[in-house]
Amino acid sequence: MTKLNELSDNKGARYKSKRLGRGIGSGKGKTSGKGVKGQTSRTGVALNGFEGGQMPIYRRLPKRGFHNLFAKDYAEVNLGRLQAAIEAGKVDAGAEITGEILLKAGLVGKSKDGVRLLARGEIKSKVTIVVAGASAAAVKAVEGLGGAVRITGAAAAGEA
Repeated sequence: MTKLNELSDNKGARYKSKRLGRGIGSGKGKTSGKGVKGQTSRTGVALNGFEGGQMPIYRRLPKRGFHNLFAKDYAEVNLGRLQAAIEAGKVDAGAEITGEILLKAGLVGKSKDGVRLLARGEIKSKVTIVVAGASAAAVKAVEGLGGAVRITGAAAAGEA
């Protein structure tokens, strides 16, 4: 049995890096494997997409589609996960459930532009939820049990 002070790497597990620029006899002397002169022999070169002066492919090909700069990026919570958190005691069903409570309970990651409630899974508890957005099916499921969903943020402003 080996002792802790006798442990070592397997043979060949670590090897010394080649020392560059130490004479022609070293095999990596003079230009240190970087060729001669030019942009790529210098440090700090980033030539992503550069095609030697030819028009790069990302400029030759047509652009398609639309990117909405104002799109909201919601953190999503499904009813099934919310019910599981209530049963596990992470969320109190009697109190008002907000985005901060869901974040502390670990149901959502970063709150991005707020929390959106979705209808996957089943809810069995009567709850009051305050979120930035909710699907119609999720609202119907919560209100069907006598609960309430209050929508804040951009979704509520658009409806008013």
